[in-house]
Amino acid sequence: MTPAWVRTLLAPAATEALGRILLTFPFWGSGLAKLLDFSGGMGEMRQFGLEPAWLFNVATVIVQLGGSALIIARRGVWLGAGALGIFTLLTILIVHRFWALEGIMGVVSFHTATEHVGMIGALILVSILALRPAASRSGDALSDVSLGSATR
Repeated sequence: MTPAWVRTLLAPAATEALGRILLTFPFWGSGLAKLLDFSGGMGEMRQFGLEPAWLFNVATVIVQLGGSALIIARRGVWLGAGALGIFTLLTILIVHRFWALEGIMGVVSFHTATEHVGMIGALILVSILALRPAASRSGDALSDVSLGSATR
């Protein structure tokens, strides 16, 4: 049984909005950093062999800020989450290539890559939840019956 205080905490729309903001924080934080320090963002692109660096930096900013905005605004969540999920998968393949690194750098990249896989899972879940009607996301729907085995 889910305690009443947990249902009360999770029920408000503000809690859902906060969850979307926090989920996307790594993306919009990084996108803003690359936008505000454009030359630094280009340096990051060059470091990983992505040329022309300006184009990859612009594309990264668009994907990170645009995808985050779609999720936070709850408009086209599937598109924003899909773009961020593909972006995140590509960062594993391009940046966090743990299989090609040795020593501590390989270990750090492995852990970062596994965290990225978890983020991809969270992006899939936010897309699934966005498909549910507003009534099923309301406080009345946060009952043990509607949440099924996840509440046990």
